[in-house]
Amino acid sequence: MKKIKRSLLSVLCISLFIANPVKAQKSAVEYLENINKELTALMADTWDYTSAVAHGKTARKIDSRRKDLIKTSLQAKNRIGRMPAFNGDAGLRDSVVAFLTINYNVLTQDYEKIVNMEEIAEQSYDMMEAYLLAQEKANERLNTAGDRMEIEQKKFAAANNINLLENKDKVAKKLESAGDVIKYYNEIYLIFFKSYKQEAYLMDAMNRSDLNAMEQNKNALATTAAEGLEKLAKIQPFKGDANLKAACKSMLEFYKDEAATKMPGIIEFYMKKEKLDKVKAAFDAKPENKRTQQDIDQYNTAANDMNAGLNKYNSNNEALNKNRNNLLEKWNNAAAKFMDSHVPKYK
Repeated sequence: MKKIKRSLLSVLCISLFIANPVKAQKSAVEYLENINKELTALMADTWDYTSAVAHGKTARKIDSRRKDLIKTSLQAKNRIGRMPAFNGDAGLRDSVVAFLTINYNVLTQDYEKIVNMEEIAEQSYDMMEAYLLAQEKANERLNTAGDRMEIEQKKFAAANNINLLENKDKVAKKLESAGDVIKYYNEIYLIFFKSYKQEAYLMDAMNRSDLNAMEQNKNALATTAAEGLEKLAKIQPFKGDANLKAACKSMLEFYKDEAATKMPGIIEFYMKKEKLDKVKAAFDAKPENKRTQQDIDQYNTAANDMNAGLNKYNSNNEALNKNRNNLLEKWNNAAAKFMDSHVPKYK
């Protein structure tokens, strides 16, 4: 089975505000702007990391970027933590420090686990689902802390007569957009991966000539493909872009057809092969002078029966391999194009 494109690590997206100083104390505005300056630098490094992963860089390969992000987060946390309370009010400062502490812990602890999980995620659907869920949970922790920080920003502004204007700069917009892209991609990816992995189990059963496992995994593949197509039908194109969804649909239709129309014949061939192996073992176990005509006829019948299905088996297998490789290539291209179209590239 060839390597397939998957994603991604969670993204950090926080709201920054511009202080309108018309009625505010200059010192209060400067206090808020000093905090936002640190958060802006953090978002810039976060974008660099997020975009790199989105465009096919594995977490392991770009771990140096994560370490840069950790450094930025720690520096921001320490600098803001050293700021004095403003007129006795430490609510804003402490909420930002709390957010940056969680951000630091996510980057050093949660993401460390995520990087390790990435190494084994493709071993099973459950592991892949857990891998993506771990990213989602990490992001939820950040979002919760970010919401608390935003509440404190607004309280600080109200207490100091600051008129806040939400600042959606380019980096903030790109991070917000990337979050939507990643969520959409992962939803479709899991649908695809479930059948992809189920087919891998079927191929393994074939390699082992395990007829029971082949039958069970064939039926399971038919089920996962049908369920996947049903789930996929309920998902709308992403901002008018239906290419990723179409590529997934093509793969699922292939898996469904493979299970329903191709595998029964292939399994039948393996049954004939297994029968021949048993007949041959019994035939070879008899001394030549004790073999009856019935033994010879039984052996020849089993051999002819298997050989008659060999060409059909080879033809079906060749067609399956060719179609599978072509469709997987289209899937990978669609995934890369989806990211290229909706997530700007990192520097």
